[in-house]
Amino acid sequence: MTDAEAMPDWEKRFRAPRVSLPDWAEDAPGRSLFVSNATGTYELYAWDRATGDRRQVTDRPNGTTDGELSPDGEWIWWFDDTDGDEFGVWRRQPFTGGEDRTAVPGLAPSYPAGLALGRDGRTAVIGRSTDEEGSTVHLAREGADPVEIYRHRESAGVGDLSYDGTLIAVEHTEHGDSMHFALRVLRPDGSVAAELDDTRGGTEELGLEVLGFAPADGDTRLLIGHQRRGRWEPMVWDVATGEQTDLALELPGDVSAEWYPDGRGLLIVHGYEARSELFRYDLAERELVEIPTPPGTVSGATARPDGTVEYLWSSAAEPSAVRSTTGRVVLDPPGPRSPGSVPVEDVWVEGPGGRVHALVQRPAGASGPLPTVFDIHGGPTWHDSDAFAAGPAAWVDHGYAVVRVNYRGSTGYGRAWTDALKHRVGLIELEDIAAVREWAVSSGLADPARLVLTGGSWGGYLTLLGLGTRPGAWTLGIAAVPVADYVTAYEDEMEGLKALDRTLLGGTPEEVPERFAASSPLTYVDDVRAPVYISAGVNDPRCPIRQIDNYVRRLEERGAVHEVYRYDAGHGSLVVDERIKQLRLELDFAARHLPPAA
Repeated sequence: MTDAEAMPDWEKRFRAPRVSLPDWAEDAPGRSLFVSNATGTYELYAWDRATGDRRQVTDRPNGTTDGELSPDGEWIWWFDDTDGDEFGVWRRQPFTGGEDRTAVPGLAPSYPAGLALGRDGRTAVIGRSTDEEGSTVHLAREGADPVEIYRHRESAGVGDLSYDGTLIAVEHTEHGDSMHFALRVLRPDGSVAAELDDTRGGTEELGLEVLGFAPADGDTRLLIGHQRRGRWEPMVWDVATGEQTDLALELPGDVSAEWYPDGRGLLIVHGYEARSELFRYDLAERELVEIPTPPGTVSGATARPDGTVEYLWSSAAEPSAVRSTTGRVVLDPPGPRSPGSVPVEDVWVEGPGGRVHALVQRPAGASGPLPTVFDIHGGPTWHDSDAFAAGPAAWVDHGYAVVRVNYRGSTGYGRAWTDALKHRVGLIELEDIAAVREWAVSSGLADPARLVLTGGSWGGYLTLLGLGTRPGAWTLGIAAVPVADYVTAYEDEMEGLKALDRTLLGGTPEEVPERFAASSPLTYVDDVRAPVYISAGVNDPRCPIRQIDNYVRRLEERGAVHEVYRYDAGHGSLVVDERIKQLRLELDFAARHLPPAA
């Protein structure tokens, strides 16, 4: 038996080669860019579809996933930070290979806030963010110094550059609500061509997002997303005339869209109750036609010049693959395929704010009560779906049931559900998780003496907060890259997240200290009774290490049972071996601290 054959399935899932949905150059569609873990670290790869050649573009110890292919297909831009701290500069490399160079020498390092590349191969619009400057947008042309065309203290970023390079769409939060963006369209000289702001003039908080300019010279139509009917839907806005064309698709879930390359139709992605589906919308006929896909989740989709659609699909039971409406697999990396897992079951539980959707996986043939892992998603504006995930599958392999909860704050269930967590941040989400916990125990699925609360990022934050505010509910907690001390986290985190915290909590720690205290795990650390495992990236700009150290110090002073693992990366790792190591440590911690079955 080979080493690979002897490897457990959960480790095979992490090591199996994966690829992202390939991006392709608008004017050279035979050239594509994708992300893969083929070397054991997630890096960017160039793919020449005509020859089949694939070439690794980046090679860094902590990996690279942020990249863009220029419309002419000649250049690959990629973001170069330091060990995962997300602070750095854009570099570029010829598609066919060659030396990396600083893409815009005149711009100092920053956090990225969007990038749009011109079809002339010489123009770029770069969004930046720093603690000192706030948000800026620069227009860069090869051979000239970059020119600042936008600046504001609040969060903003580049949405898109029009096909002919005459219009620049910017998303901004100058109104101070970083959960709901407004739109401004600029000319290359920085003057304002058009404005659209759904955050003003009404009692509801509504947001907008840029989906892309129409793919034709002189076409001033901008595809945008809006929330005017309580969910995300697409609309066409002609920024020259001001005309707004509401598509009124009458789909129940959130809808995103992109242009077909001919500009006559839209590729529609509809997400509803943790699944997704695809449609083509004909703009002239105003007709919506379904594009058949298997039940599960479409994580990304793109329409090709020949009218076919490529999409990244998976389900909880079946690993991801890049498929095409031609029926073939578009990009299948060499190497062994990932083992599958068990399908999810849908559970709906009545919670204090409405029906809560949970996704449940249990070992095949197992009957309860089982040791159960509540794996809480990050974000908070994100959601778990019927998609393949190696982490939950590993817990199932080890005999655990896994429950994932789309608490209030999650996307995909309407704007009101997403926006519900303001001011009582963390506490509202935990109410929904508690309702699902009660169902899991009363239904006979979960053993109440063997309950694990875990999650990463916001899920890690909710884990620590849940252990302190509901100490009798959980047997142990496993928190990855969490917020642990909310006030110190606010002081140290990147500026964009400070703006989000001000929106969620209604001000700064000085302005609303009682809200920060009520939502901070550090407030309740002395009430924690369950063993706690924490992992943290020492270069993390989102959940910085100092605030985690503050929390751990309090555990140490009490002599509380805990373990801490620090690693040299940012908000998570792009190295496969490191991901496997972290999950192995988590599994071992649970095995040592959970009591045996009654």
